[in-house]
Amino acid sequence: MLRLFLLFTLVPMLEICFLLEIGRTIGILDTILLVFVTGFVGAWLARRQGLQALFQVRMNLQQGVLPAEEIVDAMLILIAGLLLLTPGLLTDLVGILLLVPACRQWFKRYLRRKFDEWLATHEVHLLRF
Repeated sequence: MLRLFLLFTLVPMLEICFLLEIGRTIGILDTILLVFVTGFVGAWLARRQGLQALFQVRMNLQQGVLPAEEIVDAMLILIAGLLLLTPGLLTDLVGILLLVPACRQWFKRYLRRKFDEWLATHEVHLLRF
């Protein structure tokens, strides 16, 4: 609960401070243009990467292969798209990084290690039917 509270209060405050500082440095119109450009590039990348991930999921399903890796990619691309919808440059930067396949690979490895840690320490409780 505390982490979510911090996330929903600190991230917007950091975004505002960052935008104000950039606005002071390069000017308000250039800052607004920068926000639009990062949003546009991010939306283009999200669409391209999202369609590619969906194509891979469909192809694996048709071949009878479980598309686990592709589903994780699709989830991270969705998160990237949501970050790009959030106004601000920091969230746009994180969103764009998630859309770059090499960065997404690093993040998937990190998530895998965390998940293995959670399972090893029994911090994750799996549902049993």
